[in-house]
Amino acid sequence: MSKILICGVDEAGRGPLAGPVCAAAVILDPARPIEGLKDSKKLSAAKREQLAEVIRQQALVWSVAWASVEEIDRLNILQATLLAMRRSVANLAIAPGEVWVDGNTCPELPYPSKAIVKGDALEPAISAASILAKTERDKVMSELARYYPQYGFDRHSGYPTADHLAALATHGITPEHRKSFGPVKRLLDNQP
Repeated sequence: MSKILICGVDEAGRGPLAGPVCAAAVILDPARPIEGLKDSKKLSAAKREQLAEVIRQQALVWSVAWASVEEIDRLNILQATLLAMRRSVANLAIAPGEVWVDGNTCPELPYPSKAIVKGDALEPAISAASILAKTERDKVMSELARYYPQYGFDRHSGYPTADHLAALATHGITPEHRKSFGPVKRLLDNQP
């Protein structure tokens, strides 16, 4: 009897005020375990990058997918996150036997799936997905920082830090900002 292929799924970028949300799906190779996998937030940026490279080389299959700022504003952040997750699983070249998703909600998928709270700390496949989603999203935010240097996206990835909120107050919003998120929406509502 062959072992069921488990696909781990996680996202990066639910909380920021700017940028897309990213989801990753990873099926690890049971014959090639990867040392050091854990929740991406518990790793340094350098360690995340190093592990992301190993994951891309050694996983059986992996995929990264996105939901845009426009989709986030139109659908809401939860639905946009679930959409990105569905896309990441759909893009896999190998069908999983089961999908394990970090958190408490699963996207609708054509495979058996379960949500695992704190799954990114408990399950290696979800940890791997967490690492890929975070590193890919950070790259996009660093790229956006080149177009909008005054916002510091490369430093805070669009999260509502004091620096980011000050930049918003000074410079206004960009097309990359999520208009449905409180601080951005308040700025829009107060414009003449």
